[in-house]
Amino acid sequence: MPYTPHDPRAPRIALVGATGAVGETLIRLIEDRAFRYREIHLLASPRSSGRTLHVDGVAHPVSPVDTFDFADADLAFFSAGTDVSRKWAPEAAARGALVIDNTNAFRMDPRTPLVVPQVNADLLARRPASGIVANPNCSTIPLVRLLRPVEDRWGLRKVVVSTYQAASGRGHSGTAELREATRAALADPADAGPQAEFRPTLAFNVVPFIDELLDSGFTMEEQKMLQESRKILDLPHLDVTTTCVRVPVLNSHSEAAWVECDDSVDRAELVARLGALPEVTVHDREVPGAFPTPRTVTEADHVHVGRVRVSPHDPRGFWLWVVADNLRIGAALNALQIAEELVARGTL
Repeated sequence: MPYTPHDPRAPRIALVGATGAVGETLIRLIEDRAFRYREIHLLASPRSSGRTLHVDGVAHPVSPVDTFDFADADLAFFSAGTDVSRKWAPEAAARGALVIDNTNAFRMDPRTPLVVPQVNADLLARRPASGIVANPNCSTIPLVRLLRPVEDRWGLRKVVVSTYQAASGRGHSGTAELREATRAALADPADAGPQAEFRPTLAFNVVPFIDELLDSGFTMEEQKMLQESRKILDLPHLDVTTTCVRVPVLNSHSEAAWVECDDSVDRAELVARLGALPEVTVHDREVPGAFPTPRTVTEADHVHVGRVRVSPHDPRGFWLWVVADNLRIGAALNALQIAEELVARGTL
């Protein structure tokens, strides 16, 4: 039973951004994975407060974050946007809560570990100096989970990635806009529909531009993948270059990754090593060329890999096609697995 009100070892949880796409996914995962807690406080902006959400069959009101005393929480999940995290996560940490933050606010802070439990869980053995553990970007998480065993076996020289990111990366408003814009375009091809979240329209379109443009010509989303991969893998000079593209898919991000290694790679060994990873499904183990897609994958908590191709011209390089649920693996699941690891290690 995850709800254990009389167990002092079970943490008191605050969930900031409870009404958003990631927050609601986190609630479902807390239920599905039977994460034990003795209290749960659902928080959101004043605009979203006042609603009632159910956790483990119990109704909980959604309260405004600016009225909550974080001294009443042992663990605080933040999924309400970078500005909210910058304002309230340090306050929560100062009041004694251990924060797991799902935004870009603290990922590159040297006092804050950036954690994917399958890669660098050892960083959770002690409470961070900032009181915050950062959750990486939704496209970085599945990539580094696959790169870790490659680095350990063959060494990494370069990674070139194109991402194909779903509308749910913009939350409920992103998926709602894609649905509405698609209906509008089907009724009238000249009607672009709403463009509040995606400009130009995402309906029947692909947009090679996510987040703000930097002076380098890359976007912030592309820079995140470079910086975060280096930090998580502890490879400060790893060459990672990315093009991030928004596509008209409701949920689950896809990636095409070209990886160059120090030594020659044997495809059979590569497939075996990737297939042995926890919560990873390699689709072409038995059928070379098989591949996953956002519509066809059935295990939402696995990283799905296909089209594993070692270059015949230079076997130090290979391609991977990767699909992962960005709301679960890329956000809420990774955050909850951080919490599970903190509890298991006695850090919380």
